[in-house]
This record gives sequence, structure tokens and C-alpha cells, in this order.
Amino acid sequence: MAAPKELTLRPYQEEVVQTALKGENSIIWLPTGGGKTRAAVYVVKKHLETTANAKVAVLVNKVHLVDQHFDNEFSLFLGKRYRIKPISGDSDDKDLFGCLVKDSDLIICTAQILENALTSTEEEKHVELTDFTLLVIDECHHTQKESVYNKIMGRYVEKKVRKEGNLPQVLGLTASPGTGGNKSLDKAVEHVLQICANLDSVIVSTKNYTPVLEKVVPRPIKQYDIVEKRALDPFGDHLKLMMSIIHGYLPSTVSRGLRDMGTQEYEADVVELEKTGVKQENRLIAQCALHLRQYNDALLINDTIRMVDAFNVLDEFYKSKNNKLLDGTDFFLQGLFEENRVELRQLALDARYENPKLATLQGTLLKEFRKEEKQCTLLEKKKEPRGILFSKTRRGTHCLYDWVNSNSELQKANIRAGILTGTGTGVNHMNQSLQKTTITDFRKGLINLLISTSVAEEGLDIPECNLVVRYGLLTNEIAQLQASGRARAANSVYSVVAEEGGRELRREYTNEYLESLGSKAIDQVQRMSPREFRIKISELQRTAVLIRIHDEKRKDERKQRYSPGQVQLQCRGCFIHVCSGEDIRKIENSHHVNINSEFKRHYKTGGQLFLERTFEDWEPGRVISCSNCDKDWGMEIKFKRAATLPCLKIKSFSLNTPGGKFTHKQWKDVEFQVKEFDFSDYMSSCYPDLDLDD
Repeated sequence: MAAPKELTLRPYQEEVVQTALKGENSIIWLPTGGGKTRAAVYVVKKHLETTANAKVAVLVNKVHLVDQHFDNEFSLFLGKRYRIKPISGDSDDKDLFGCLVKDSDLIICTAQILENALTSTEEEKHVELTDFTLLVIDECHHTQKESVYNKIMGRYVEKKVRKEGNLPQVLGLTASPGTGGNKSLDKAVEHVLQICANLDSVIVSTKNYTPVLEKVVPRPIKQYDIVEKRALDPFGDHLKLMMSIIHGYLPSTVSRGLRDMGTQEYEADVVELEKTGVKQENRLIAQCALHLRQYNDALLINDTIRMVDAFNVLDEFYKSKNNKLLDGTDFFLQGLFEENRVELRQLALDARYENPKLATLQGTLLKEFRKEEKQCTLLEKKKEPRGILFSKTRRGTHCLYDWVNSNSELQKANIRAGILTGTGTGVNHMNQSLQKTTITDFRKGLINLLISTSVAEEGLDIPECNLVVRYGLLTNEIAQLQASGRARAANSVYSVVAEEGGRELRREYTNEYLESLGSKAIDQVQRMSPREFRIKISELQRTAVLIRIHDEKRKDERKQRYSPGQVQLQCRGCFIHVCSGEDIRKIENSHHVNINSEFKRHYKTGGQLFLERTFEDWEPGRVISCSNCDKDWGMEIKFKRAATLPCLKIKSFSLNTPGGKFTHKQWKDVEFQVKEFDFSDYMSSCYPDLDLDD
């Protein structure tokens, strides 16, 4: 058997692991590319070597990081000697999590897998925090608010406060805890202390080897590629005119409160407006709001990408019209677009008024790719330039990809683009396999420009880049810092393409200030005396436990507010009553199905749905929609290959209760207790003549 690869650390890594090597809880704060994961591997190795009955869990917040950490780090250095098991939602054996933990020395899993196991009542799946001796939490700055990391650590802190059991050591990894959006030093310090309290850890960073770290992780050259404000925008102006016509169709009291078109604030306004229409059972308001949101999306795309991309978004929406023309509102909205469709398309194709940001972006890309190519000889092909272009939305990445591939100048520069977005089942989502292929192609150089959403900002093992561009983004200082950390090649460039005086530019300047403020806050926390730090952390932890107990009590009370029979579900598109809360059952605490056989008359089925991963007890069936208005309701699932059940999206319905009408994004927010699905009872009700008694 070959010897495991030698594990060595740089001086600054050796410095930051010292607290963990003493068995104390700590957060390692190093920049992107500084080798946090390698430091964690070292700590895990020493822990396994020196701790009796050691059991380690490495938690990540994204599925693709499970295999990445396993393949590139932990298996490489520890795989010959220890039993290591990577488990994610895509793993076929995740349902035996409890058994796998017993049979392994080291588990690498998504945090949600561990959370599910902690709450499971099934022996094969269940684990306790006390089953582990060390928890490693990757990207641990997410351990706050309602994140799954904080749910896990909330249990940890409560057990600590109650002095229950032998809790595992904690090791957190982060490139930036952030400031929590706070702009004063005192508040930023409070935020850092809260992160420390949530993780029950001190925060450590290099003090003696900063020059070494700066040499390993050089800061990129930052540049602002400023775009002058668009002189004329007839396409955008025409969209706004059409939106004004819709405003005129609405009651004046409603349209008067809407903020500026083409902004995130306007989007928030029409989202609330749609909810108002649903609660009032006013289709005029609800449908106008839905259509106005589509127009606003088009304006936002027009402000960032090509006019034709904005037009196509609207055109596809009206061509695919899932909802039928039920009343005058539908005829008005459909007719308005059809009457203006030709003119909109002509305006969208008029190159004189194209988005000037794209010309600036083109110049930025060409400058860096051509510069790097000139510096490369035939013998230095490995130095071929690579770049990442960050865009806000999945749709935006696809539009930019089309633009790059249709741009002759960019093609002459041999720019080969690829898309990287989050996983999911909707439009523009990527499956896990395609994600991995894209990242592999980028590493090999088959792709040299990655057009990505925030999914590439943190965690991913991506090659050094010569260029990172943030394009049309409004994010916090953590995202900005993570993105800039991707530009790690020598003399790399971090570019912000933004309109002069625009919100993106103002946000970038704010983030620079917050990044500096965050460093000062960490420094102040590190300067606290051990006694002062412990007292503060204990106060924050006791407060968090009390709040958690209070919130759990309120959640339980909310679940009991109405009996299932008091709640009626209505289609959010046409307001017809379709079922009672009594008809709903939950499977695995996440899938909500209707068991009433009469429910089938309310929906129609579409195409077969295919999901990348498989599930233990069920498989996806056909998509379903309202038979009256075509509103998407979810899908059918085949449970144990015997029962076909409609699985419903709560956001497609409104709930009529004795206390009024409500809309919800998630089933966990409904105010009645949903019963567990009993397969035997259901099958018995379907086949009453089948006698299984002895």
C-alpha cells in the first residue's frame, strides 16, 4: 500500500491551527486561497491520531463541496489510514446516515444531512451531536439567523448551557465573518462576537506571518470600469409606457404607492401587490401585479444585458402563457403586449440604443485576455488567461453566455465561455453532473471564461484567475471579498463594471468600507481579555437559548392556531376552492400531498418530471396544474410504486382561515398541524374490500 501524501503547512497555517490542536473551539480566518481546508485536514489528522474513539464530521453548505473536499483534500491525505465517507443529498446511502457514522472515522456531508439525522426518529438515520468528537464547519460565517448551520449549533449551544453530554470540539473556517451590514465599529464587533457565540469559538488569524500570507494570496489590482449613463433608451421607455397603461387599469389607490419602475424596490412593491390581490380575491390586482413583475424583470435585464434579451423574456412569458384568458383582465394584459410586440422587437434590435455597459464589458475582457495571450509563448500554454464573470441571476448568466458566443471580437480573442449556476429543477438551473463537468472543463482550460452566479464566490476549488468581473451586482462585503479572492494569478485584475453614479458603484464603495470595518472588528475581538470574551460569549449564548425556546413555543402555538378542517386551500391563480387542510399529509416532513381522491378533478397533468437524484420511497411523476387556469401546482409523486399522489407547492395556493386569507412561501409557515402520511391507512382506504386481518 502506498504511503499517504505528506501533509505540510505553511508558517501562517501552522500559526492558526494551534488553538485547535489544543482541543479548543476556534474559527480560522484566512482569505480565499489561503488554505483553510488544508489547515482543517491537518487538525483532523492530529485529532484522529490523539483522541480516543474519535469521530469527525466535516460540514459544508453546498452539495458539490462534499466530493471536492473528499477528492482534493481529506481522501488525499487521510484516505489510506482512515475510513472516510462523503454523503450528500445525491448519495444513495444517505438514508443510512446513522449506520454510516458508526462505521466511519470521518464523515463529509452537507449540513442539511446532519440536521435531518439529528431530528430523525428512525434508528438507521438518527445521530446525536455527542456521537462526534470534532465538527468542522466550512464557510462558517453562515452560522447565523435561520441557516441550517445555526440550527445545528443552536442545539450545541443549548446543550452547553444546560451542561448536557460531552460535546464535540468545533473548528470553523471562513474568509470573512462580515459585519452583518452594520456600519459602526461597535455594531460590527457585536456581529463578530455573535458569530463566535454561535460557534462557541474564538477567532484566530495570522499575526506573525502576514507577509508570507500576502505573498501566497496577493490582492488583485482593482479597477472601476465606469460606464456613462445611457443617453437614449427608447426600448426601456416603451416598456415603462406599457407599465403606466397597466397602472391606469389598476385602482388609483393601488398604483399610487408603487416606487420607480426598473428597480428592486418596484419588484418588492408588486410582489406585495399580488399578495393583496390574492387576499382580496381580486384577479385584476393580482394578475396585473404578476405581469408588472415580468415587465420590471425586462427593465432590469435591459439595464444590464442586451435589449433583445429583455424582449425575449417578455415574449417567452406571453407565448408560454400557462394561465387561460378567464376574464377581461387577462384579455387586456395579453392584448396590450400583442399590440406592442412588433414595435418592441424593432426597438430591441436597433443597435444605436444598445446597452453601453456591454461595450465596456467587452473592452475589459479583450484587454485582459489579449494582454495575457501576448505574454504567453507556445511553451507556456498553461498560463492561458482565465476569468470569471459574476452575474446576479441565472437568467443573466445565460444571456451573457449568448452575448459572448455571438460577439465576433470576443470570439477572435479565443474566449470560450461556460455557465455555472446553482442546482435545482427549474428553468436555468444546473444539475450536479453538469456543474462538475463545467468546473472540470474550466480547470483543464477547455473553458477560459466562467459566467457564474454567486455559486462560484465561495468554496469551489477553481484555478487561479487573471480576471474577475463583477457585473450588475448589489451584494454584501462578504460576497465581494469572496469574488475578489478568485483573482489569484500574478498581476490579476478585479474589475467592477458599473454605471457612473449608479447603485452598484455606491454599493462597491460601501463594501470596501465594510471590509475594512470587519477587519477592525475582528482585531478588537481578538484583543479582548479571555475573561471578558468568555463573559460576553456566555451572555450571548444564554440569550440565544432563551430566544430559541421562545421561538419554538411560538411555532408550536402557530401550528395549533386552526384545525385542519378550518383551512381551505384556493388556487392562487383563479381563487377556486380545491381542498381542505384535512386532505393534506406530509411525507418525510417535506413533501405535502393531497390524499383525497376527489382532488384529481381539480388538476390536469403535463409532462413527466425527471430529477437527477433518486429517493428511497418515492419517484417523481408528471407535473400538475390547475384545470381551470393552468396555474402550476407542483407534481405527482409515486410512493412505494403503489400510490400516485399530487405533491403541492404551497406558494401556488392561498389559505382561507377563520382569521383571514394568507399566502405562504413554505409549508412550515402554515397555521395548522399537517398529519403524517400513513401508507397502510391510505392503501386500505383505496381498497376497502381488501381484508388483511388473520
